[in-house]
Amino acid sequence: MKIQESAENYLETILVLSQRHPQVRSIDIATELGFSKPSVSVAMKNLRENGYVTVNEHGHISLTASGLQIAETIYERHTLLSSWLEFLGVDSKIAAQDACRIEHVISPESFQAIKTHVAVGMKDFQKK
Repeated sequence: MKIQESAENYLETILVLSQRHPQVRSIDIATELGFSKPSVSVAMKNLRENGYVTVNEHGHISLTASGLQIAETIYERHTLLSSWLEFLGVDSKIAAQDACRIEHVISPESFQAIKTHVAVGMKDFQKK
């Protein structure tokens, strides 16, 4: 199922924040993304209604299995693409910005091809 880019960004942000903090709250997401708390609240309501997150009575946000799957996919794309671009000589800030745009539009087939190419290239690079 294809979801909107903004939803993918929220899910990825929840994943990243959950790796840093024991609990994730709307305010944490708002701070991380530079969005208003009301905007994040609306997004969390939509993600909850679509089964991507749960919110407990304390306001702690967790990814569901389907939300986690999407978040991990987007995060893997982001980290690999930004690292690859940096390896090619792109400034790290630009690489991260470009990876953030590419991660949402690249097909699974193209990403897998890049992933395979990068893995082969890194093996060759490490041999030198």
